[in-house]
Amino acid sequence: MKYDQRPFIAIWETTQACDLVCQHCRACARPFRDSGELTTEEGFKLLRQFARAKVPLVVLTGGDPAKRPDLLELVRFGRAEGLHMGLTPSATPLVTDELVRELAAAELQRLAISIDGPNAAVHDAFRGVSGSFAHARRILEAARASGIRSQVNTTVHAGSVGRLREIAALVAELGSVLWSVFYVVPTGRADKRMLPSPEAVEISLNEIADIAEGASFAVKTTAAPHYRRVLAERKLARGSRPEHGLFGKQGERVNDGRGFLFVSHRGDIFPSGFLPLSCGSVRDRNPIDVYRDHPTFRTLRDADALSGKCRACAYRNLCGGSRARAYAVSGSITASDPLCAYMPPGYTESPEQKRRRLEVLG
Repeated sequence: MKYDQRPFIAIWETTQACDLVCQHCRACARPFRDSGELTTEEGFKLLRQFARAKVPLVVLTGGDPAKRPDLLELVRFGRAEGLHMGLTPSATPLVTDELVRELAAAELQRLAISIDGPNAAVHDAFRGVSGSFAHARRILEAARASGIRSQVNTTVHAGSVGRLREIAALVAELGSVLWSVFYVVPTGRADKRMLPSPEAVEISLNEIADIAEGASFAVKTTAAPHYRRVLAERKLARGSRPEHGLFGKQGERVNDGRGFLFVSHRGDIFPSGFLPLSCGSVRDRNPIDVYRDHPTFRTLRDADALSGKCRACAYRNLCGGSRARAYAVSGSITASDPLCAYMPPGYTESPEQKRRRLEVLG
């Protein structure tokens, strides 16, 4: 399997400090840094391990990585090691136009900013701080002026699932090269009340596919791998046979623990930031060894280990469902994704399974 030896993407949560108060924050971020964060030297060691394993993409996230005074050092070091470096800072005054220019000089290759509504009123209410929307626009414009390729990250929840076309129009206006659409996982500050219905998710995934066909930017989903199934169904309906190339250059699906690795601010190793099952620490283990060998990671890479309708689904190797959301709502990393509306042909949900599913979704 392509991702048995190394992840396609490694995320390092450089800090949990952040000046925003986002409703869905996975990290439950707070204003001040934790004294137990990985140090600069520990960060260098981690980046060197990723480079030696030839991890294709490394992203510095948070919290807000702009809270770390060594941010530029970390980007420069990663680039010197040959890594493709991405960054997801918070949209605050800390990300000055000068910092963006310095990041460009340090050869940062992708800057991602969250936009969660088509206007300031919606976005700022979700992010908890007035002015965040204006800073998001400013930072993205500064990135474009500095030659850094940018992407927009959007969280889809019950209150935003019907506004995707408006947000997509803004992504195009801002000149971003990628729109990353994240379907909320009830962890951290997010709770089950934020989940849209499976039917609303299905409609939105088809809407995103429509948008992608005519967009000037690429589109990907996070925590919604059933978008791959939607694309495959649409291609089949047009008389074409789906191929791996339809789903990106990496070929195989990327999911929690499968092509994906997350390191927390304290060095804990997780399958993803939304699947809080610690599998060790980078302070005493190489994260690539943990990724390859830990039983949790190995289970997450085995589509035949899935249960429920995900196990019965012919698309399980293409999709696999959000393992993080399955865990968040059921306590099992192999359970069905509760936001998938698709019912595999011949699969019958038992009355008890239906009762539990409806109970989970409120």
